Amino acid sequence: MDTQQLWVEPVGDIIIARIRGACTAALLEECQRRVIALVQDTRQVKVLYDSLEMDVPSVDIALVQQDLESRAWERYGPLPLRRAILVANTRIAYRARIAFGELGEGSYRVFYNDLAAALRWLDEPPQIPLS
Repeated sequence: MDTQQLWVEPVGDIIIARIRGACTAALLEECQRRVIALVQDTRQVKVLYDSLEMDVPSVDIALVQQDLESRAWERYGPLPLRRAILVANTRIAYRARIAFGELGEGSYRVFYNDLAAALRWLDEPPQIPLS
């Protein structure tokens, strides 16, 4: 894997995961591994997935991410993460919604080329649904 394709680091109280170029199953697995390791090490729960420079992935790649999320749930239980997904276009946004849609509307949100809005949303207190 090209180390320039994946960058995952804590920046302040946010974990930033940036993917560039073609996205593969191996790249997603490594990204997930690093994000979960940082969540465990830092106790940060805000994650920004920056896909502005990512090539449009296939639907199969979105399903790989969906499977990774399911496996993380089984292994670690519910991770109380807020995920902001920064996308460049509607095709990547659609794949992101497939990948993260099972998490529920309150735990992730897709942003079109708007880093400032994504960061503001991550800083907002989560909305707790009324029963």
